[in-house]
Amino acid sequence: MGIVSQEAIKQFQALMDQVDEPLKITFQNVHQGYLVETFGRFLRAREWNVVKAHKMLIDCLNWRVQNEIDNILAKPILPIELYRGVRDSQLIGLSGYSREGMPVFAIGVGLSTFDKASVHYYVQSHIQINEYRDRVILPSASKKYGKPITTCVKVLDMTGLKLSALSHIKLLTIISTVDDLNYPEKTSTYYIVNVPYIFSACWKVVKPLLQERTRRKVQVLSGCGTDELLKIMDYESLPRFCKREGSGSSRHSQNGSDNCFSLDHHFHQQLYDYIKQQSFINESVQPIKQGSFHVDVPEPAAEGTQIAKTIEYEFNKFGNGNGVSDSFDGLKINGD
Repeated sequence: MGIVSQEAIKQFQALMDQVDEPLKITFQNVHQGYLVETFGRFLRAREWNVVKAHKMLIDCLNWRVQNEIDNILAKPILPIELYRGVRDSQLIGLSGYSREGMPVFAIGVGLSTFDKASVHYYVQSHIQINEYRDRVILPSASKKYGKPITTCVKVLDMTGLKLSALSHIKLLTIISTVDDLNYPEKTSTYYIVNVPYIFSACWKVVKPLLQERTRRKVQVLSGCGTDELLKIMDYESLPRFCKREGSGSSRHSQNGSDNCFSLDHHFHQQLYDYIKQQSFINESVQPIKQGSFHVDVPEPAAEGTQIAKTIEYEFNKFGNGNGVSDSFDGLKINGD
């Protein structure tokens, strides 16, 4: 770490020492004992400008307090049939770890339908996975490997990507805004695999709109990316859709325990059991209520809005544009 970086972190620490107690409490769930690494993440997200990074972190902590994010891992999505529907339509799971100890998250972008629940449930589930990653998965990996592990790897499967994906842009923009503003720099690399032509065409237009630090993280791999991914992880940690050509994401594997998207996979079983245990601990104070956990989402940055509009425009070029962008209105935002 350079002298400039060390000085910036020192200044950042001095500013954070002055915050109110509620923010200090929730900050503990953010840094998990790795203060330098956390300050570094927020500084990188704001190009090492201490004032801007400090504002970003304070805004993040206020968002956490106002939305009770510290308690979100005690808010199970009930009933279990509803949560299974969320898992079957929001394809994400932990497939393993890189050789450096970073968690490998698989995401089925092309085959996620987001049609089994309201937007609030999908946002809740996404934040719960973020919090479980940061409070349980990463600290456990750090302990196992004897070094700070504060970021993950994501492998995005574009199998099945179609024009109809345009109807998901509003939800995905909400999720990406939550991540950009409150979980910055948590992903070291995005590997994109099984890329159809429609994605390749959009990527050429979207790539120049991304910040340089983001562009450097994205690697579009050939085919299912097996050879490249095996350079950083063992075969056992590869997502299913990377283990053979043409495999693609699978929502309904014959063996659910082998499909990291499935609720039957050990990762999701452990996550859901953890949330239920936390809810039982809190139940004596406040009974568990069914219904989604509503979270206020800040307005996306101008860059994010421009990217979303660009993707919408490019997707519409592949079809006649009739009714595709209007499908935003069909998203269930207020209902549970």
